[in-house]
Amino acid sequence: MMLADMGADVVRIDRPGGGKLSAGDPAFDVLNRGRRSIALDLKDHESKAIARALCDRADVVLEGFRPGVMERLGFGPTELAATNSALVYARMTGWGQHGALADKAGHDINYIAMSGALSLVGEAGKPPLPPINFFADFGGGATFVVTGILAALIERAVSGTGQVIDAAMIDGSALLTAQIHGWRAMGFWSDRRSDNILDGAAYFYRCYQCADGKYLAVGAIEPQFHAGFVEGLGLPLGEFANHLDRSCWLERSARIAAIVATRRRDEWAKHFAAFDACVSPVLTIAEALAHPANRERALFGTVGGVEQPMPAPRFSRTPSAIAGPPALVGQDSDPIRARLAQSDEWPD
Repeated sequence: MMLADMGADVVRIDRPGGGKLSAGDPAFDVLNRGRRSIALDLKDHESKAIARALCDRADVVLEGFRPGVMERLGFGPTELAATNSALVYARMTGWGQHGALADKAGHDINYIAMSGALSLVGEAGKPPLPPINFFADFGGGATFVVTGILAALIERAVSGTGQVIDAAMIDGSALLTAQIHGWRAMGFWSDRRSDNILDGAAYFYRCYQCADGKYLAVGAIEPQFHAGFVEGLGLPLGEFANHLDRSCWLERSARIAAIVATRRRDEWAKHFAAFDACVSPVLTIAEALAHPANRERALFGTVGGVEQPMPAPRFSRTPSAIAGPPALVGQDSDPIRARLAQSDEWPD
């Protein structure tokens, strides 16, 4: 999706009659926006020839099978490089292309469990809380494979030769914890949840419940923002000295929670707009779509009747754009086949 948003011509190869790619209406599957779909049976001779023709013309091949599957199909990186030496071959898996777990099944929760990332999330005395599937699937997986692809394309501009990218979600999720490893070495971070500056223990970096049951998010870490937060609450700053001293966090959290609970969330948000204190309302997805600041930024838009996030990051000279709504399985098969039959060029 990100590559398509940034202008790449992305063709997805789907199984014929493979059915829906998600549980609901595939026309609403935002992750599949901006690309075309051709339905091919890679065990069929003619379909394999078409897939090979596409790979021979491609800058990048991206696959997400378990190790060895593409080789058995005849589409491994060695086979494709024989006729397209400039090909960047990106492989995204959970456990990587080698290692004791490489052939095992898994999901986001499994990869972050093994990388140590999952142990960081949740309340003390309770099981770790899965952060949806943001950490490995999207953060440690998709974002890192896109980074690898773009880096390989830059290197190819110098060498003229492609290479293979082994993008494992366990690797990416581990790398996302680099700051925590540094803090542990400094003695600044403990392995106990709800005991650290960024995991909800600190009274100045956590969420508070408001009078209406909604929440206020506070991130007042630096002294100047901490001072603005305390001032905004109407409390004397002198009583909140040494804010990095863990021994005071629990008592101060309780004191502040009682104050925040006296007003509605949006009242607090309006009140703190006058302070540079890193205080924000915790919005639902529906509220985020409608919030004036997000609308002014054009954070979301509507494509194919579906409200969704707009492309990121933003470019000054070559702005990203959503090429179109999600493609249904095989909907572009005929035009892609026809174009390949007429020309050696990439299908328009």
